[in-house]
Amino acid sequence: MIRVLVADDEPLIRAGIRMILTSADDIDVVAEAADGREAVETARGTAVDVALLDIQMPVMDGLTALAEMGRAAPDVRVLILTTFGERDNVLRALGHGGAGFLLKDSAPQEIHAVRAAAAGNAYLSPAATRHVVDTLASPAATARGEEARRRLAGLTAREREVLALLGEGLSNADAGSRLHMSEATVKTYVSRILTKLDCDNRVQAALLARDAGLESNTG
Repeated sequence: MIRVLVADDEPLIRAGIRMILTSADDIDVVAEAADGREAVETARGTAVDVALLDIQMPVMDGLTALAEMGRAAPDVRVLILTTFGERDNVLRALGHGGAGFLLKDSAPQEIHAVRAAAAGNAYLSPAATRHVVDTLASPAATARGEEARRRLAGLTAREREVLALLGEGLSNADAGSRLHMSEATVKTYVSRILTKLDCDNRVQAALLARDAGLESNTG
């Protein structure tokens, strides 16, 4: 059973998330918090596997709580709940060990993000990935784009194809379908790409793809 903490300052949001999560047989919402400080203290004193933290909360925001939780309860995997995306927030979350971003209005079937986080994987649902990287992409960021293209220069043509689909927010299974590969083969490519790009997870790789203007040729 995956034990989950939900932290959001809006009771109705917490109730909705709890309802979705507890519909799964393998997930149990064991605690709730109305602000970041309460979330950290709850994680410290409660057996929790995954914490869902809203970015904007009183007393302590979700990103600060993520950093505090990394020290107070390092075994807890954290997904950031958001309705928007900003580059600084994403980089801070990844830098503090966040397991990914999840949109508050994500489809209920994206509950597997919690399972992925519990398994130790960095994860963004496809909808969240598209939302975040589209918001982060900035045509004016010339220096960032040049650096991204430099880092991508060492990839093979096939690796670039896979990376482009990561930039679109596709899962390994969906990327495999587009490229006529097995999911396992795509997973191998992703691991190789992360190593070559010196990225900690697929989210960072997706951001690099978007910064470099990498686009998929598959439909």
